[in-house]
Amino acid sequence: MEYTNMMELKFLSKSQNESFARTVVAAFAAQLDPTIEEIADIKTAVSEAVTNCIIHGYENKIGIITIKAFISGNKITIEVIDEGKGIVDIEKAMQPLFTTRLEEERAGMGFTVMQTFMDELEVESTPGKGTLVRMTKYIRSDK
Repeated sequence: MEYTNMMELKFLSKSQNESFARTVVAAFAAQLDPTIEEIADIKTAVSEAVTNCIIHGYENKIGIITIKAFISGNKITIEVIDEGKGIVDIEKAMQPLFTTRLEEERAGMGFTVMQTFMDELEVESTPGKGTLVRMTKYIRSDK
């Protein structure tokens, strides 16, 4: 696929970097002239994906999170990648209210939120190797 623009960002899986990541992606998406609601949707989805990397992917250790974003036409595709523990059962993990961290009272709604705020969501994961979450948003369009 031909992209009109792209970017890549790498940072440590520290919770204080979550807001940094969402702000960078929102600034990159701004070139598409999105509505305030579309920017809020993107920021929320990125926030959830990054938080999943921190909480679940790296579980109490520090690793690298990579965000790649691609613009093509009126579409932005965002990939959030970790090299953490991976997901054994993606289908189960994507079910609303499913969480592996019951002791922390996690809501288990991360993937549901991403699906709600983005137009497309794909998850690829290999246990022991990490996870890639690919989210696509069509700006000012019905798809």
